[in-house]
Amino acid sequence: MSMLTPPGMGGKYRITGDKYPRMRRSRSRRRIVFAVVAVVVALGLAGWGTMQLIDAFTGGGKKTTAGDRARDCEPVPVVSAAPLPPKPRQVTVNVYNATPRSGLAKAAADELKKRGFTVGKVGNATPEYDKKVHGTAVLVGGPTAHEGYFRVLGTQLAGTQLKTDTRSTADVDLIIGTAFTTLSPKKDADVALAAMAEPAPAPSPSCR
Repeated sequence: MSMLTPPGMGGKYRITGDKYPRMRRSRSRRRIVFAVVAVVVALGLAGWGTMQLIDAFTGGGKKTTAGDRARDCEPVPVVSAAPLPPKPRQVTVNVYNATPRSGLAKAAADELKKRGFTVGKVGNATPEYDKKVHGTAVLVGGPTAHEGYFRVLGTQLAGTQLKTDTRSTADVDLIIGTAFTTLSPKKDADVALAAMAEPAPAPSPSCR
């Protein structure tokens, strides 16, 4: 009997020779271990992906209220580097009548003075313009008049033509034409002046 033969066992159960069977782990056990590991990894990846989706749709956990959205959509004033237009009192207006109708220059000058403008000369237009202005009026000023004086005075009546000359003074000529009837209503002129002094609002990027 071989030394490898268990006691009490013989015959066909005897182990002879110098070779013996090797004990191997069950393949089914390894498959179970691999399956458990794969399930754990898959659950971890699924949980991480879910958290990323939640953060993407909720803004990283920050709650957005209706008030926050309203504030984000408020227009933001655009700060312009251009200087503000002058006040009416800073504009000196010379009023001239280029029509056959008398009294127009004085009436317009008195109304402009009530509205805060500084009135200079008042009278009939020079031969260059007398009875030659067929529109509402012509505004004549120096080279820098376009930067503000024309715009401010233009709020007081519509349909004016603009012309510059070589004067170095800051005054502006208002030459009344044959189509002139009266100045624009004061409330409309005040609204136009107020709009010129305010920065233009721009929509917030979040409102696009």
